[in-house]
Amino acid sequence: MKAKIVFLLLISQFVFSQTSFEKAENLYDQGKYTLAKSLFETILKENPNQLKTIEYLGDISIHFKEWDKAIGYYKKLKNLKPKEANYYYKYGGALGLKSKDGGKWVAIRLIGEMKDSFEKTIALNPTHIDARWALIEYYLQVPALFGGSEKKAQRYADELIKLSPVDGYLSKGRIDEYFERDKSAELNYIKAVELCGSKNTYGRMLALYKVKLHKSDKAIKIIEKYQEKNKS
Repeated sequence: MKAKIVFLLLISQFVFSQTSFEKAENLYDQGKYTLAKSLFETILKENPNQLKTIEYLGDISIHFKEWDKAIGYYKKLKNLKPKEANYYYKYGGALGLKSKDGGKWVAIRLIGEMKDSFEKTIALNPTHIDARWALIEYYLQVPALFGGSEKKAQRYADELIKLSPVDGYLSKGRIDEYFERDKSAELNYIKAVELCGSKNTYGRMLALYKVKLHKSDKAIKIIEKYQEKNKS
């Protein structure tokens, strides 16, 4: 009888924990991050190594621009599950956001570890698309003195072409835009639109025409084409 009572108590505790997690998850999905954070923190005190709770708290920290907290949560995830590629990706992303906000000296201190994290992501998951995008931005934004390189950015764009042709052409267009090769960027974006026709591909074209090339007539045509393609 005593064993049965203990078992029932354990089951009750588990169900309560599940319900609390689901409630916190629903709050997060609704964008109620402060309430979700409070509940996830309570859950974490009871289950300090619960991976999904830690990940949510890291993501919420990103939302509130609490970079150091996010870095801490993602670092804990890496330590708990060192073979999970996405934890390295999120860790590298948090380092990147901190370096962007912290100024030159903070960036210099963090960029090496950030790059290593994205490379580790790809090593663990060779098909990881977002990590390649992150490394493209890294090699575009970092000064040549610290390793910035169009050649290396193009290498990851070439890899994207093989993994996801749409991302490949978008990334090549992004590189062309960065170096003000706007005609070449336009051609790459056109290829991406022809392959996919997603909101993102049309958005890249629209931004190029509107912001860079100042071709309002082409911008209007892009909007009309997208609306026509997606009308109900």
